[in-house]
Amino acid sequence: MKKFLPVLIAAAFAFSPANTVTAGEKSFDPAMQVVFPDWKGKADDTLALNSMYSFIGYHGQGIIWLRISEKTDHFRMYVNGNAVETDGLTKGSYCPVDISSYTKNGENTLQISNISPSGLTEAVTVYIPYPEVLEGIPEEEGIHQEALTLISDLIQADIENGFPSAQLAVIRNGRLVYENAWGKTNSYLPDGTPCADSAAVTTDTLYDLASVTKMFSVNYALQKLVTDGEVSLDARITDFLGEEFASETIQVLTAPDGEEKDPGALPDLKTIKEWKAKLTIRDLLRHQGGFPADAKYPAPKLYKENLAEGESYPDNPLFAGNGADERTKRSTVKMICKTPLDYEPGTQTVYSDIDYMILGLVVEKITGEDLDSWLKKTFYEPLGLSHITYNPLQNGFTPEDCAATELNGNTRDGLLDFEGYRTQTLQGEVHDEKAWYSMAGISGHAGLFSNASDLAKLAAVMLSGGYGENRFFSRNVIDLFTAPKSEDMANWGLGWWRQGEKQRAWYFGTQAGSETFGHQGWTGTLVMIDPERQLVIVYLTNKINSPVTDVQDNPNRFNGNWYTAGTLGFVPQILSIGMDTDQDISAQLRDLTADMADEALKLIPEGVSPDSDHPAAKNARSKQQLCDLYS
Repeated sequence: MKKFLPVLIAAAFAFSPANTVTAGEKSFDPAMQVVFPDWKGKADDTLALNSMYSFIGYHGQGIIWLRISEKTDHFRMYVNGNAVETDGLTKGSYCPVDISSYTKNGENTLQISNISPSGLTEAVTVYIPYPEVLEGIPEEEGIHQEALTLISDLIQADIENGFPSAQLAVIRNGRLVYENAWGKTNSYLPDGTPCADSAAVTTDTLYDLASVTKMFSVNYALQKLVTDGEVSLDARITDFLGEEFASETIQVLTAPDGEEKDPGALPDLKTIKEWKAKLTIRDLLRHQGGFPADAKYPAPKLYKENLAEGESYPDNPLFAGNGADERTKRSTVKMICKTPLDYEPGTQTVYSDIDYMILGLVVEKITGEDLDSWLKKTFYEPLGLSHITYNPLQNGFTPEDCAATELNGNTRDGLLDFEGYRTQTLQGEVHDEKAWYSMAGISGHAGLFSNASDLAKLAAVMLSGGYGENRFFSRNVIDLFTAPKSEDMANWGLGWWRQGEKQRAWYFGTQAGSETFGHQGWTGTLVMIDPERQLVIVYLTNKINSPVTDVQDNPNRFNGNWYTAGTLGFVPQILSIGMDTDQDISAQLRDLTADMADEALKLIPEGVSPDSDHPAAKNARSKQQLCDLYS
């Protein structure tokens, strides 16, 4: 584990009346300014409200800027009830005041009182930057080192028994308290044998985020655009993609697996076009747009798992090409317009990549830029993030900088052999077929690469709405996007996955509050954001950088899926043990490892020997190894 030391606020900003720093005519976002007296712009009849304002902050950090009117003779300032010295501040200019000695985790209260002369309307203007992510120590933020050590030992044991690699970053109370990495960037050769000469992953290694992309591309973009009043969630998709989004729709009678659909069970084409014409951004964010989960645009023929010997591929009427270039992307947009709906919008929830492919295109229409360029300019660069990007090999990274994914391209160990499909081990190229072949690597549903630490800093923005001097989301917009979609589907927000009544416990753990939200990615990635505990966990793996266990039984289950390290949710579950208490958790952790060893045996498929090389058996031996370590 990398050990961190506390970071102090820059001394130049420490307040002392004798050496007050004057910022001059500094320009600030008006949305981050509060003017006293009567910060709401009028005298509220609650009276006490007029002098007090609250903001999100964390202990040990915080600088606010004050601009005192030339007409103001006197005032007093309090932060969380503590009087702050303000004598000696230069009037008429913004001056920094260090309040880090008084801030606390969560809501902080600022009070400006006793202003004289009375009757002033703009006596004191306060600019309040958002908290940033500093370095920290787990124990100082209520996290037991023993819990982190168990997580590390579990991952390491799995890697010694065949799991590929993992990376973890944890932010608590505005501090990066933990980052670590395990395993190799590429663990197996294409034939499934171990790769002996691969480099070790580091905390800088980039991982293919898969569907986690949806939240930190499309959702972040739309949350920013809605905050800035540049788009309405009730805007229709045809407003951006044109009337052809509905009018060009065709009827498709063959399912992606080659099965013939019953024409009588489908709505007529006229009805489908009417539905598509009314589709809104909100419908797609809810995954209630009517689209199938996967239209397989890059497949020239449909998948062959269910074909009898000698049977030919049925044609795919939505084939858009697989050139992985802008020409193919334009063709894919045409195929999206042709894609029919499977159900009436709003009547079902079907998680669909197509929803977010469309929303990514909508963002590009609104901003006039590709997603990668706009996101970097709007979010990543202002936050100082250097390890998050689409298409890393085109943006200064090498294959060795990235954790590899599938061993044999997109062929599922040779099951699929379409012309144009990649067959080499994927390293630095997005695994998702539609993102790579159809959208040239940049799509709203998949394609982002990141390391855990940069992604955790980006995710922390959801706790406050901004970072430093950058405002991204209003509190209202954060609440809108993370609120329950409905009373009977509290595990969904607008795109975000929610804990609800422990409905996402498999990912977020049983200790996470109901308002916890985040997302998971197919390659083995997880982001969890818990506002109640001011906690961000980013856990990244490349579990599909391993052989397919049984191509005929399930071509989408890789050996890495069988390991506890690939289940993702064990991280927040163990991390939460003993959080915010001083109790000794060693016995609890020891008993837990014994339970895990027993439970792992139950996961070995019937007929598989515990002594075999089956990954479930290796996982069980890993858990016994962990149990022995703690006994």
